Amino acid sequence: MRMRPTLSWTPSEDLPPATSDPGPVADALSTGGVLVLSGAGISTESGIPDYRGEGGSLSRHTPMTYQDFTASAGARRRYWARSHLGWRTFGRARPNTGHLAVAAFGRHGLLSGVITQNVDGLHQAAGSDDVVELHGTLARVVCLSCGAFSPRRELARRLEEANPGFEPVAAGINPDGDADLTDDQVADFRVVPCTVCGGTLKPDVVFFGEPVPPERVEHCRELVRGAASLLVLGSSLTVMSGLRFVRQAAQAGKPVLIVNRDQTRGDQHALTRVSLPLGTALGTVAHRLGIPVSRAADGGPRPA
Repeated sequence: MRMRPTLSWTPSEDLPPATSDPGPVADALSTGGVLVLSGAGISTESGIPDYRGEGGSLSRHTPMTYQDFTASAGARRRYWARSHLGWRTFGRARPNTGHLAVAAFGRHGLLSGVITQNVDGLHQAAGSDDVVELHGTLARVVCLSCGAFSPRRELARRLEEANPGFEPVAAGINPDGDADLTDDQVADFRVVPCTVCGGTLKPDVVFFGEPVPPERVEHCRELVRGAASLLVLGSSLTVMSGLRFVRQAAQAGKPVLIVNRDQTRGDQHALTRVSLPLGTALGTVAHRLGIPVSRAADGGPRPA
């Protein structure tokens, strides 16, 4: 299934209002076997904006599609210039209370797994193990010609050397690490090739218009099958790549709980909908369960 840049959907009008009490989430976690599915909303408190929330980036920005990236050298120059600048912001981002709470729940054996739609690596930086990165990671780069992988920090160094003095001021940073720059600001940016074969480099993330690898999807489906319940954190569930797991859980009779400030496309499947900031909600849940939430051990950069 290919991801498409869905810009809007019509919220259901016949659902009961969301609650501000995260008690049902604490209850579900206390019985264990909870599978977490997280989206961009869990990272907003780390300074990374989301797509569709209040002030979300889709109001001003259409994400790069796989088709545009592969078809046009100009599109690739524009993407890498904007992403190179945005990577500096991502590199400074640190896990917030939401990420740390999820990691703490995992350490206490309450989770059956974590699936994230995010590409920022903050769950791992917080200490979560075996995170399935549904849409890949910005910390790694892949060559479209030979398939070689390399660390993003290495590419960042090469781009710095190829573009000395590249210091444009961006209008904003988006959840995919793409900074808002004008065509004039990126016109002279130099893109570097793969060091192995000279081919085209792409971040190891799933672009809109590109399919999520089927083996990754099946792994996630297996996690849903083995979970006692599904906890959605900070995802609008607008794209099918995440919504399908909510539908799968609901069809199997597994409780679905959603914590998100705004309505989501999966609300009709939810047993409970909690409208709170993720840090507030998960910090409260951790307190109720008597689980301490601490900073990540090293506080350092995320692995490449």
